[in-house]
Amino acid sequence: MAEEPQPDPLLTPAEVAALFRVDPKTVTRWARAGKIGAVRTLGGHRRFRASEIRRRLDQTESEPLR
Repeated sequence: MAEEPQPDPLLTPAEVAALFRVDPKTVTRWARAGKIGAVRTLGGHRRFRASEIRRRLDQTESEPLR
């Protein structure tokens, strides 16, 4: 049988902020502006797909998100 693909882990704004070395409010601002994609939980909190964040980190090494 084929294995089911593993779901992409979700990161909190604080975890993303630590990776980019910015304030969590900056991560929220980026999400509102559409610079990074966010998923909303049932409670209304933002979560970010780890694969997208890794891609963005690779891109921002050459140019910043701001």
